[in-house]
Amino acid sequence: MFMTIDDKHSVSGFVPQSMPVYTGCPVKTGVFPLCSWASSDDVWIKMLNKELKYVHDKGFLQQHPKLKPKMRAILLDWLLEVSEVYTLHRETAYLAQDFFDRFMLTQDDMAKDRLQLIGITALFIASKIEEIYPPKLHEFAYVTDGACEEEAILEMELVMLKALNWNLCPETVITWLKLYAQVESLKDGVNFLVPQFSQDTYIQITQLLDLAILDINSLDYQYGILAAAAFCHFFSFDVVHKVSGLTWDSIAPCVRWMSPFMHTVSACPRAELKDFKKVTSDDRHNIQTHVDYLSMLSDAHQRQPDIQDRLSPAAIGGILTPPKSTEKPANH
Repeated sequence: MFMTIDDKHSVSGFVPQSMPVYTGCPVKTGVFPLCSWASSDDVWIKMLNKELKYVHDKGFLQQHPKLKPKMRAILLDWLLEVSEVYTLHRETAYLAQDFFDRFMLTQDDMAKDRLQLIGITALFIASKIEEIYPPKLHEFAYVTDGACEEEAILEMELVMLKALNWNLCPETVITWLKLYAQVESLKDGVNFLVPQFSQDTYIQITQLLDLAILDINSLDYQYGILAAAAFCHFFSFDVVHKVSGLTWDSIAPCVRWMSPFMHTVSACPRAELKDFKKVTSDDRHNIQTHVDYLSMLSDAHQRQPDIQDRLSPAAIGGILTPPKSTEKPANH
């Protein structure tokens, strides 16, 4: 499917509570329960340190004068749609988003006709990291409807890996959300790795995050704070503090920024769990889904009177739909 596109961070919000400072990162006692398989505090500290290591910044647009925020939104929306077509996990889609944003921070003066190649390559890399059976290279080329050849994807893969210095393991927004959801619902600390949270509630929160990450201003916030802010729209702050250790002051700006997106999500049909072929019922909430996020984004922007660079239906009308599952190559 060919797609046309038209026209620094710290973890200071995590409150110190009887914990020393690690690599410049003040942290509270971890939210993990005591675990037999690892040191709970060590796992927590490593997660927090990744917020410092994996830097994202919406300022990358200043390095690319030919690009606009709506172009990123269109690309990420398309990647979410492709992810559902190929039954990819949410973590895969969010890894691709992270790779794209961090790669663009290393580049200058990128042309808009390169974005689809960069996006599909980011998803190609993410799939090989996260999926047990990732789609083949020719399937990623196929879904671009001839816009990106296999050889071009392989060449871009090498460019991206070098630019990212092979730093490919961030804690994504979805990683943080799953942690918060699991801690909130935890009844048996021994089985911490076994999901115990409500799938239905989880997909409501993921729909909010899917919409919010399309907005370039989401890059103003650390992934852990984005996930906590979304969580705060479904649970009380006391719960959010319990599962994240974050203070209200540290998440309040993000909660307020996310409010128009929450109003839009609330006005739309409620997210429903989908059944996917060869996906078990206890894993289906982890599969990335897609709705008309670009229209929803336009609505959310209309709820922000001071928003810059609004999206409109006219601006996003050039996108083609990915092939349905029945239209994919038979050897997938």
